[in-house]
Amino acid sequence: MVVRRIGQILVDMGFITDDQLEVILEEQQQRPGALLGKIAEELGLITDAQLAQGLAEQLGMQTIELADVQLPPDLIAHLTETMAQMYRVIPVKFDGSTLTIATCDPQNLTVPDTLRTFLGYDIRMVVAVERDIDTLIKKYYSSEVDTMERIIEGLAKDEELAKAAAALSGDKFNLTDAEALADSVPVRKLLNMVLLLAIKDHASDIHFEPFEDEFRIRIKAEGVLYEMVPPPRHLAFAITTRIKVMANLDIAERRMPQDGRIELMVGGHPVDLRVSVLPTMFGESVVMRILDRSVVKLSLNNVGMDEHTLTTFRKMIDRPNGIVLVTGPTGSGKTTTLYSALSELNDIEDKIITTEDPVEYDIDGIVQIPIDHGIGITFASCLRAILRQDPDIILVGEIRDTETAEIAVQASLTGHLVFSTLHTNDAPSTITRMKDMGIPTFLITACVEAILAQRLVRRICSECREETKVSTEILMDLGIDPKKVANEKFFRGKGCDKCNNTGYKGRIGLFELMIMNDTLRDMIMSNCTTDELRNRAAEFGMIPLRNYGLNFVFKGLTTADEVLRETIAE
Repeated sequence: MVVRRIGQILVDMGFITDDQLEVILEEQQQRPGALLGKIAEELGLITDAQLAQGLAEQLGMQTIELADVQLPPDLIAHLTETMAQMYRVIPVKFDGSTLTIATCDPQNLTVPDTLRTFLGYDIRMVVAVERDIDTLIKKYYSSEVDTMERIIEGLAKDEELAKAAAALSGDKFNLTDAEALADSVPVRKLLNMVLLLAIKDHASDIHFEPFEDEFRIRIKAEGVLYEMVPPPRHLAFAITTRIKVMANLDIAERRMPQDGRIELMVGGHPVDLRVSVLPTMFGESVVMRILDRSVVKLSLNNVGMDEHTLTTFRKMIDRPNGIVLVTGPTGSGKTTTLYSALSELNDIEDKIITTEDPVEYDIDGIVQIPIDHGIGITFASCLRAILRQDPDIILVGEIRDTETAEIAVQASLTGHLVFSTLHTNDAPSTITRMKDMGIPTFLITACVEAILAQRLVRRICSECREETKVSTEILMDLGIDPKKVANEKFFRGKGCDKCNNTGYKGRIGLFELMIMNDTLRDMIMSNCTTDELRNRAAEFGMIPLRNYGLNFVFKGLTTADEVLRETIAE
């Protein structure tokens, strides 16, 4: 179906003239990204009702008049306040299987699909005037704000739900009843609330954990797990089944691990949920990894390196060949740093190919290949194929085995710049790890150009920051003589509403950049220890992770406890 332009539709409907359309189009050229209908309304050439009629005509939808409409509470209950606010929609009719929803933004075609995933109903969209939708959201939701506590309280009192859950508690269960329970409004409402709260708080993971007497929900935000109000234990099966339905997994299979994904649009931007289901003694444990592409701004300027480290790192990634490694534990920001580097190198003159497990961020102009072990697409096999595609720059998501490491080394020796990640404690110990993988020492020294180790520590909340004292034990553990820092000021976050009473808001990166030179290469060839390599690298300007972190402690950006937790003693 060919969609007609909204400007021509407004002319055809007699709302504006051809001359007025020319004026609107000229104004639109001055305001990139602005919608033509909105500009026409702002210029006073059409009313909001005429705009709604034009949009409905363009997309083959119906309009609805909401000025004096009364909506029953059970209809409003199908949508939480968070969802109504986020998508600017209101439910107007429910016939048992189809929920009719009024929108003021019908051009956002992802909304019905996302609501279908969240709610489990067929969704029919109708067009309404924006101010009427805003009025109804205020009228029906502001007085009765849904909270996790209120939803869980309602679930605990729901006797029918408890009976339905009890009937499915054994190993043998009726598949239809299981689907019906997972599809029930209270279960969907709870899960939707958890997902939306987690995405709103920029969480990285959601954990659903069954134990003998409780069912725990924990959210990982800024590298730390926080527990939410636990739902009733008997609903564990219903909640995990609902997640499996959303992720298109086999709900009848409860003995084998399963992996899936859920794609959502939240607040107009895409969010990917990677779902991992693992059978345990007391039911299935589910972890969702949240990949919210709108949170990450892929630029080396935003990664958080100091000016000297950033300048040096930029020189390293501008080399024509060699290997640049980024190391650190899971969740330390390695992928973000590498993607930022690729974004900077991404121009028309170079072919960049990545192979990742999974592809986390979509970058225009870069060929990205997802790993799929199920059909034999491993890092090693993919890397071999990539080399036949005439690349200039290659990103290997992770070097996990000797085969991948060997191909990456060969690629760098044949004139390619290779980026990859490894899991090691710091930059110097990466050399030992590569030797353990079976890479000959002479190849390591020939191709490795730079190793960047990184960590993320939590930043002290700016709203509740206050001066504090640090115990002698912590200072000693950090290798600091208490007498030498007697005049230094230390800070902490007291805890406030802005930081959820944690004392921390946001994170800041610690970086340890080891640049290879002839001296370090000679030391590696003569099988020096990691400590000897670390000390010599420090003489050439490498700032150890802990020292980098202590600099932030003395600046009042993070706490001594955080640096101690995230770094190892040299």
